[in-house]
Amino acid sequence: MAASAAAVASTAPPQPLRPRRGIAVPSSYSHRAATRPRLAVSASSTTTGTTETTSERGGAERFYFNFTGFPFPLGPFLNRRTIRTEAVKGRIWLFEQEQALGFSSVSTNTRMTVIKLKSGGLWVHAPIAPTKECIQLLKELDAPVEHIVLPTFAYEHKVFFGPFTRKFPRAQIWVAPRQWSWPINLPLEFFGIFRAKPLQDEDDDTPWAGEIEQKMLSSPEVGIGPYVEVAFYHKPSRTLLVTDAVIFVPRQPPECISKESLLASAKNGLAVKILSKGKEVPDEPVVDNKLNRQKGWERMVLQILFLGPSNLLEPNASFAQMSQKLIVSPIVKTLVFSKVPEKVRDWVDRIAADWPFRRIIPAHFAAPINANRSDFLAAFAFLDEFLPERSPASPGLSLLFASLMGKAASYFPPDDMKTLSSLDEFLVSVGAVKKTVSGRKR
Repeated sequence: MAASAAAVASTAPPQPLRPRRGIAVPSSYSHRAATRPRLAVSASSTTTGTTETTSERGGAERFYFNFTGFPFPLGPFLNRRTIRTEAVKGRIWLFEQEQALGFSSVSTNTRMTVIKLKSGGLWVHAPIAPTKECIQLLKELDAPVEHIVLPTFAYEHKVFFGPFTRKFPRAQIWVAPRQWSWPINLPLEFFGIFRAKPLQDEDDDTPWAGEIEQKMLSSPEVGIGPYVEVAFYHKPSRTLLVTDAVIFVPRQPPECISKESLLASAKNGLAVKILSKGKEVPDEPVVDNKLNRQKGWERMVLQILFLGPSNLLEPNASFAQMSQKLIVSPIVKTLVFSKVPEKVRDWVDRIAADWPFRRIIPAHFAAPINANRSDFLAAFAFLDEFLPERSPASPGLSLLFASLMGKAASYFPPDDMKTLSSLDEFLVSVGAVKKTVSGRKR
């Protein structure tokens, strides 16, 4: 019955996306070049949803045991609901599951993207936990899985990769290079990843090269291990795929996050009492309503972005400043990209110069995002703080607008950044991460 219900849902009439058009940019494009400015970026609300409700699927089909991870294991530990949506009719599907930080009440979504190739086979990006429900939803696309891709070194994506690939033994396995783990650097085979081929920067020899292009950011200078992320561009749909490079925090929580998690986050626990700006914290029961679920989501977001935000008791103001815009996560900006700004700038400029995308699909938070190259560059405007001054080739009104967009995208509330900045200083002092390696700030 569950499979039949899902099959009916998956054949619901699709609603077309209405993404904004990208800007035609020459191959010599620079992040300083003048382009037609746009002041709005949005997450698409027009995806064709295939939602598996608790009454349709559950129990054993969502069971997945995971109790690994350092320093915190990744939850949920026993049960993971999968939500499938159609991002581009007949071509791109998104699969999402809840992902929690250890035993805390902090959760977000993690996303697997599936693209149907011209061959009729499926190309799978950043696999999630292969529950029976997840695999069934994938099989309902009625196409063979040809390629499975791990686009990053990050543990939260790597932990499911081996188990997922074993579900599809005929698929080709592709992995971002320079994989590592900490505190013990373990080989890929330890994670159950076998027969993997390495992804390469701008590789024209991949089986999918005619449809999907790739560009890699690989930097060993970050700290105890390199930061590696491979971005992909699906040419037929003009879609950019990234893992952690950018995010778009939606106002409402993703559907895959359970109400239990949201209400647990809305409770005034120890974290709220510590991060309340000295205000009295009421100790009262949490009623299940829309207001409390929203409060739980806002608290989750601020803890994910800042680790220790300034005011969890009243998260509204900070949440409003961080949501509904394309940004680089404060953690990634502070602990990674600020360390290697020249390499990040080169990667970002190459993406903007060569790929006229009109939507972005990251591995977390909202997707697809209606955004183009100007929006993407604006999210990385903070890199200019760390790089030598560059004279714009053609200054003008559009450059002024681009600068304003960049400042808006890069602004993070100073009070919320204090904990993260202190953590960065500590990690630098113990050698876990490095200082900025180039530019004006060192």
